[in-house]
Amino acid sequence: MRKSKLIVGVALVVLVCNLGWQIGASELASIELRDDMRDLTSQIGGRIGLLNAKSDDDFRNAILSKAQKYDIRLESEQITVQRSGEGLAARVYLAAAYNVPIRIPGFAFQLHFNPESGTRPN
Repeated sequence: MRKSKLIVGVALVVLVCNLGWQIGASELASIELRDDMRDLTSQIGGRIGLLNAKSDDDFRNAILSKAQKYDIRLESEQITVQRSGEGLAARVYLAAAYNVPIRIPGFAFQLHFNPESGTRPN
């Protein structure tokens, strides 16, 4: 009886650790992607004419590349690019919406993530 309780207890700890690992890794990947989005939108070179301004597709491709680096599966349709203003007042808003499957034996669910580069322009 005591051995069976110990086995069940160890199995439960392993399942909880596995679940925590999957959720933690997904949260961290989302935070990293959000930080990369913020870096992409803060590039001032395009605002003052030192660099060519990026197109919406350039931003989408950059986000897809960053997401792949963090093992996030994204399609270009899941990425939002919005622009407002011109010149030094130009602002770019980037967002992505995706789900990550979390699986443990006997149970599975989806976590939804929506990393953004900042506040959505009006």
